[in-house]
Amino acid sequence: MVLLLGHLILLKGIDMGLIETERLTLRKWRLSDSSDLYEYAKSELVGPSAGWLPHKSEENSKNMIKYFMTCQYVYAIELKENKKVIGGIGINDRRPNPRISEKKQGEIGYDLNPEYWGKGIVPEAVRRLIKFGFEVLDLDIIWCGHYKKNYNSKRVNEKCGFKYSFTKEEILDQFDNKKVETLYYKIDKLDCHPTNK
Repeated sequence: MVLLLGHLILLKGIDMGLIETERLTLRKWRLSDSSDLYEYAKSELVGPSAGWLPHKSEENSKNMIKYFMTCQYVYAIELKENKKVIGGIGINDRRPNPRISEKKQGEIGYDLNPEYWGKGIVPEAVRRLIKFGFEVLDLDIIWCGHYKKNYNSKRVNEKCGFKYSFTKEEILDQFDNKKVETLYYKIDKLDCHPTNK
């Protein structure tokens, strides 16, 4: 999935608190979430798709959570039914297209435990964060990107109403400076009615 750790920048001034959907609670990370995070962060299916190396130990996961805890809008995805953390999601201050950098923008990134893929979890969380981004943060544009071969994230983007904008070659400092092609998709506030999602 697509949590781009090299680009976490705070969107300041608004307390997000908890965000809920039918099945999920999006909440601040806690150190006690480290075993749930490590359960999926060690998978080769997750980190490389999100731009970071698989975790070698639960200590790696604790360190990532400490970093997440300093970021204002980076949240654990918790299943309401059992309080298990199954992923992470955030909305960060990024402007992938410098030609429109004057507009208020954010980029959504996420990751998910592979055991929960194909259940509509990420689209449910992303749609709720889109609503928050437009209605509370008053953003003009919300971006969501994925690496070229990440077809799962491409499907999430399309399901959530993002439209392809452009492709950019990037270097991933969190993944041994690997060179990747990132496809960027966006939703404009004027074209989106998040309350209908």
